[in-house]
Amino acid sequence: MSMFSYPRLHRISREKLSSLILSPGTASRLAIVDVRDADHAGGHIVGSIHVPSSSLDYRTPELVRKLAEKELVVFHCALSQQRGPSAALRYLRERESRGYGKPDEGAKGLGQDAGDVRETSEKEDVLREVGIEGEPEKERESVMLKDVEPNLKPGKKAANQEVFVLDGGFVQWQELYGKDERLTEAYAPDIWIDY
Repeated sequence: MSMFSYPRLHRISREKLSSLILSPGTASRLAIVDVRDADHAGGHIVGSIHVPSSSLDYRTPELVRKLAEKELVVFHCALSQQRGPSAALRYLRERESRGYGKPDEGAKGLGQDAGDVRETSEKEDVLREVGIEGEPEKERESVMLKDVEPNLKPGKKAANQEVFVLDGGFVQWQELYGKDERLTEAYAPDIWIDY
């Protein structure tokens, strides 16, 4: 049985996400996954990856491989009430099934000592910025891959990720940041007037 469930999903506010996007130190370690379907028209968060929820059955394993080195992954849909949280949960469970979701007990056998597997204090700063504090350090340790995944270089560590759901989804995002070209691309305000 998976250790991941809806109540354990972390939420991130639009204000915190916007500051992470604009921060040069965290932008490269962040992935945003937009799971809206036909309602994707009208704009999207800058740099986001569009993976329609209707394609998650076959694209989730690909996402896990593609985003393996990212430290923060944020999922959203229009309101982040159904599709966004479901996608985040599916993603977390897929990571767990591939051995990413828990420390690899065989890491020492792969030539790594405990010091090599610890996170940096810079990541702790990012987690504090995002509002995750007080979680046991063991739950956030990086893990070595049991089998080398296609998108990782041999011997490279998979990032231990923090996965979030954007509070309020794109609807609330566009209310505050729709016209900000640094944060939103292809914005069409007329689509959102009556939403």
